[in-house]
Amino acid sequence: MQATSRLRAFAATAALLAASAIAHAQALPNVVILATGGTIAGAGASAINSATYAAAKVGVDKLIAGLPELAKVANVRGEQVFQVASESLTDDNLLTLAKRVSALAKQSDIDGIVITHGTDTLEETAFFLTLTVHTAKPIVVVGSMRPGTALSADGALNLYNAVNVAASKDAMGKGVLVTMNDEIQSGRDVSKSINIKTEAFKSQWGPLGMIVEGKNYWFRAPVKRHTMQSEFDIDTITALPPVEIAMGYEGVLSTAIDALGKSGIKALVHGGTGNGSVANRIVPNLQKVRADGVVVIRSSRVPDGFVLRNAEQPDDKYDWVVAHDLRPQKARILAMVAMTKTSDTKELQRIFWEY
Repeated sequence: MQATSRLRAFAATAALLAASAIAHAQALPNVVILATGGTIAGAGASAINSATYAAAKVGVDKLIAGLPELAKVANVRGEQVFQVASESLTDDNLLTLAKRVSALAKQSDIDGIVITHGTDTLEETAFFLTLTVHTAKPIVVVGSMRPGTALSADGALNLYNAVNVAASKDAMGKGVLVTMNDEIQSGRDVSKSINIKTEAFKSQWGPLGMIVEGKNYWFRAPVKRHTMQSEFDIDTITALPPVEIAMGYEGVLSTAIDALGKSGIKALVHGGTGNGSVANRIVPNLQKVRADGVVVIRSSRVPDGFVLRNAEQPDDKYDWVVAHDLRPQKARILAMVAMTKTSDTKELQRIFWEY
């Protein structure tokens, strides 16, 4: 009789615990991690290999399993979208990823989305998502500068912070975010500034906030158009027009400009020196490229500052566009997206001011 009573009590306790676990899980936000590879999924030969390693080796399920703390933040599940080092991603990969993010964002049972990504082109993907995915739900792109096998690896905390931000209601409506080195950065503004330190991602305008022990602290909000305010929608984009970059430097020749101008591209970003300066000997070559129907966009290779229109070059006279504060690689992303709708230079200039 006593044994039967004990069994009943045990069963009742187990049922209560199960019900409590279910209620706890139901109360947590639902976050999907879309994995694309990169250093955050990398592995080195030993613990001292922080800069020498193979990227894109660890699958998303293993990344999640290695962070049991995530279970206290959100109901997390993962999808392996790609498994590549980010320098090898293509425009088609961008389209595939953005369309998957958009589809998940439309699901009522999804509260936030995290994308694990290699750091080499992380800023480009983050900006592309900023421009094309229509949602107020948090989208967070995250990577690491050291593989998980290294001493003082940064990936685990970066990923924990990313899930924490993606699960937070206070991150809604702030556009696509990047969480690295305890900072919350705007996906539009942030760029990789160094290749061997964990504080690699910076914005000249500063971070939006910080994450400390799982709590978000916000200090500013993005003012450029993004996500819900964007006139571009990934659900209507089927292909991206070809846009290339030609860099400026001392002694530059017109070789790259001439070749790219004949390659069938729709726009050419010139990554000039200083204020988007263009060497006098290649100005006629850029004018010819524009006369042949290719849009010329004047950017700068300088990390900070912005390009002033009709300074250094008479942009109105030449019918060129200036990239504002976007570095060449981000100017290329915006040009591709914008030119899915227009090739009119006045409209393109408006877009570069607003985004």
